Amino acid sequence: MILRSMLFVPADSERKLAKADDAGADAIILDLEDSVAEARKGAARSMAREYLQARPQDGRKSQLYVRINPLGTDTPMRDLAAVSSGRPDGILLPKCAGPEDVELISRQLDDLESRAGAAEGSTKIVAIAGETAQGVLALSTYTAAMPRLPRLTGLTWGPWDLATDLGAATNKGADGGHAFTYRLAMSMTLLAAKAARIQAIDTVHAEFKDEAGLLVWCKAIRREGWNGKLAIHPAQVPIIHEGFRPSLEEVAEAEQIIKAFADATTGVVALNGAMLDRPHLKQAEYILALRNAE
Repeated sequence: MILRSMLFVPADSERKLAKADDAGADAIILDLEDSVAEARKGAARSMAREYLQARPQDGRKSQLYVRINPLGTDTPMRDLAAVSSGRPDGILLPKCAGPEDVELISRQLDDLESRAGAAEGSTKIVAIAGETAQGVLALSTYTAAMPRLPRLTGLTWGPWDLATDLGAATNKGADGGHAFTYRLAMSMTLLAAKAARIQAIDTVHAEFKDEAGLLVWCKAIRREGWNGKLAIHPAQVPIIHEGFRPSLEEVAEAEQIIKAFADATTGVVALNGAMLDRPHLKQAEYILALRNAE
């Protein structure tokens, strides 16, 4: 499934949880980390578990992920133990320092799935890999590690936590956009995800009322190869989907390419004055997959 939109919902907010089903997001992220105060962590775990258990996997409107707390204490393991009986579709792993962190969580999930009677490997992982300096520098190591990471389905990044890790005053440049270091982290996340043949999911658009800016941004990053985007407000979901929707012209061209290859007897076809090979076919198939994601 293409994760065009992944919507954060604080796991301790009864009001926001009640609205999440109708947001239309490809995935809901039940957040146990940043949006939950330390004193509310226990309540958030219980509420996340109840939310999951009330929605069996075969009847969910959206995939249900859980953002656990960062590694370094026993907190993330307590998070996993608390929600595993609800059979989440995936885990969002924050401040991921590299493939070793994904392997650690994967081993924990192996045990918890067995106890919960869930299918082995059914809980996927999206790693926030561009959120610390160490995580950014480790991005190039995911490709070689993928045989050991069958659960890993996507990579994303976070300029705010990265700025904190760097001790920076801001992640913005003079033009109001991300400064060079953060643009580099974003590009490296995209390259690492694509090299590993998994999904590249952009970070949140913090200005949640800036609908026009969000739409322009989503259209731009789709052209670069990003598969989807994190969201912090339900109103952002339809805008993200619109931004990742291929144009009618793109769909028509993709259909032409697929038909040309279906009729071909070689691995290269001529179409509209251009020679096309297998990468063009794969891109055309992806365009139609995006079209069909609605």
